[in-house]
Amino acid sequence: MSRLWVTLAVLVGILAGLGGFTLWYAKGLSYLTNDPRACVNCHIMREQYDGWNHSSHKAVAVCNDCHTPKNLVNKYFTKALNGYNHSVKFTFGGFHEPIQMTPRNRRVTESTCRHCHQDIVAQIDHADAGKPMDCIRCHRNVGHLH
Repeated sequence: MSRLWVTLAVLVGILAGLGGFTLWYAKGLSYLTNDPRACVNCHIMREQYDGWNHSSHKAVAVCNDCHTPKNLVNKYFTKALNGYNHSVKFTFGGFHEPIQMTPRNRRVTESTCRHCHQDIVAQIDHADAGKPMDCIRCHRNVGHLH
């Protein structure tokens, strides 16, 4: 019985050590903040960060303001889901260059555009079109360049 406990303790220690190192090396805690610099922990986001740094939105919004839901639970769920997907794709390859938004993230960003600019959107949305226009289609370079 004690051999089993030693084996389990060693496995837990190895997993905790690897997890802790990965969290430290990948600056994992920075992703819990609203600091836009967290988004450039991964080199692939540098162009978007630099574009945001020179955009008009820099004065009023950070990455999380546009790319995560407002609800706290949904915000951190989105951050966790994106973090997992990014870490898997960047570790093992298979991501599109230039980086592209998932359909889910596109809906989140579209919703944020509509929330912040609701007065303007209400004036240009055409109810008879059957479906609201997609803000990102025409304004994809507003928050940052693509």
